[in-house]
Amino acid sequence: MSAPPDLLSLVLIVRPLPAAAEERPLPEWWGRAAQALLLDVVRRSDERLAAELHDDNGLRPYTASNLLGHFEARRPQPEQTYTLRFTALTAPLAGLLLAAAQPGGPLAAGAQVELDYLPFRIEAAHFDPVAHPWAATARYDDFSAGHLLGSAPPRRLTLHFASPTTFHVDGRHLPLPLPEQVFTSLLERWNAFSPLALPAETRRFAAECLHLSRFRLNSVPVPLKQGGLRIGAVGEATYTASHYDRFWLTALYTLAEFALFSGLGSGAAYGLGQARRLASPSRTSD
Repeated sequence: MSAPPDLLSLVLIVRPLPAAAEERPLPEWWGRAAQALLLDVVRRSDERLAAELHDDNGLRPYTASNLLGHFEARRPQPEQTYTLRFTALTAPLAGLLLAAAQPGGPLAAGAQVELDYLPFRIEAAHFDPVAHPWAATARYDDFSAGHLLGSAPPRRLTLHFASPTTFHVDGRHLPLPLPEQVFTSLLERWNAFSPLALPAETRRFAAECLHLSRFRLNSVPVPLKQGGLRIGAVGEATYTASHYDRFWLTALYTLAEFALFSGLGSGAAYGLGQARRLASPSRTSD
């Protein structure tokens, strides 16, 4: 890619060092620790940007995943590798994280990082989808043009919700990826950071003409920092348009592809709402 990316999905393969096996309480959910690591990496390069990211109470231009892999009694095992993913929705942040993943950088292969004060060594850093299916870079203009100027989209699309996904609606959390909530969340993120805004009526089309036609979903609890649990949905959901309109479906497909970078719903900054579009639903999703 000749021009620097606006969007980045960086996948880190990490291995716990022996000290990570020490006997002390460990997080049930590592998303907050991953978020803290991302902010620390940013702070080392750009304190002003880190302060903006930390203090922003609105839509944040990044996501950080949970620590993914096999645990025994909630403890990471030194013989195992684990996966972290960071995404960026703006060029300054994407460029900073991409530079951090280059040789010698704080997120490069061989570097040591801490999650909840436990040491991990980065085994590999991927930003190419050939190397890892959740890794990617993109620019907003190429990203949108590829959909808006491409062939007519199908009337169905499928999303994979890889981490618990929930939406804040009327003061409550809705742990079900209904079309209006899914695409309203994606539309808000797209219009907050993309130079090419999509019409607000995209939400209306999703609410009135898009239907949840098949799904394979489970509810999963996530422990909150202040105590208690938040329930979210994981799995797959297929949405079908009852009325075919090429323009609006193209907008929805653009947002569905954007989900890989933006996440959706509540808590995407610390591991919830990790999602991506699937080319087709799995055979078990009926």
